[in-house]
Amino acid sequence: MIELSPAVAAAYLLQRVALAERFPRGDKGIIALLDRLDLVQLDPIDRCGQNADLVVGARVEGAKRGDVHRVLKGRSFEHFAKERCIVHARHFAHYRAQAVETPWWRNSERMQKLDEGLVGDVLAEVSERGPLTTNELSPRGKTEPMDWAGWKGTSRLEVLAIEVLWTRCAVVVSGRDARGRRVYDLPERALPGVPLDPPAEPFAEAMILARVRSAGLLARAGGPTWSMLGEARTDGTVERMVADGRLVEVRVGRRPYLAEHGIVAATAERPSTGAVVLGPLDPLLWDRALVRDAFGFGYTWEVYKPAAQREYGYYVCPVLIDGHLAGRVEARRDGNTLRVERTWGDMPRRALDIALSRLAKMNDCVAIDMSRTPLV
Repeated sequence: MIELSPAVAAAYLLQRVALAERFPRGDKGIIALLDRLDLVQLDPIDRCGQNADLVVGARVEGAKRGDVHRVLKGRSFEHFAKERCIVHARHFAHYRAQAVETPWWRNSERMQKLDEGLVGDVLAEVSERGPLTTNELSPRGKTEPMDWAGWKGTSRLEVLAIEVLWTRCAVVVSGRDARGRRVYDLPERALPGVPLDPPAEPFAEAMILARVRSAGLLARAGGPTWSMLGEARTDGTVERMVADGRLVEVRVGRRPYLAEHGIVAATAERPSTGAVVLGPLDPLLWDRALVRDAFGFGYTWEVYKPAAQREYGYYVCPVLIDGHLAGRVEARRDGNTLRVERTWGDMPRRALDIALSRLAKMNDCVAIDMSRTPLV
């Protein structure tokens, strides 16, 4: 077990999640970033760009809000790899092969309201008329929506069916329309040139390696970063991968993690990152305990908390300055103006201005309004 100091862990993480790397501007940079990260987490809330926009915008100069879906069309698919993510297309064959065996995302509950004939009819419609949004599918009746801890599912049978087909990887989300709605299509059309045959490497082993690459340090404890890999975490797979040298075990504070072998050369020297606003689900922030131990920065995304329970605010994002999580900002797009509602922390004004200017450009804002911004 390799013991990492907080300083070494922080420097290593910044390198691994591509915050210290220079990418080409615009579309080429977005493509290169997905090659590097493997996946980008999605969330639909858009105050100053959705999370995927913010992840890309913090690393790629010239990237605009919405570019991620346009540029990565045909190069990625959406699935549950650390919650719902854009996943590099090179992993699709693994997901498709595994989907035959694994009823992901409550498919068994959906199938209690469906039958295979209806599911097959929806697949045939996508094949004949696709790509399609759910609004473009032919109506097939309604049912009582499922209730998952207060979250209501759809009542439309055709939408339930497309969700089943999606989790089976029989269709993929090939992109988004102008309103941000998912567009479904057959993998053969949506991912041209991407291998679809079952790969030889076991799903769990390949995806654990991919998750370690994406996270930098992957906690041995369970959590969202082990989505679909929970059994492999405890059935001896990890131990075999450590024993044969594909993974290294490290410790930061009292918590154990998995890393790639390159960690043995890690140093405590913080890389230059410039000044950027991070998305609330940026890969650097996936493991809140690790962020606290490595950076000394406590962060909780409070968007789903009742207002009275929030310590900071609704959509508050960390600000990274020269390799340090230096503060927080809450901002929103208002037409062509980025309105900064509040900032927290001891951040040099010039660095904060640089970070906000980059965020404004990503949102096509020509002005930044800080006139009513209290610094806390």
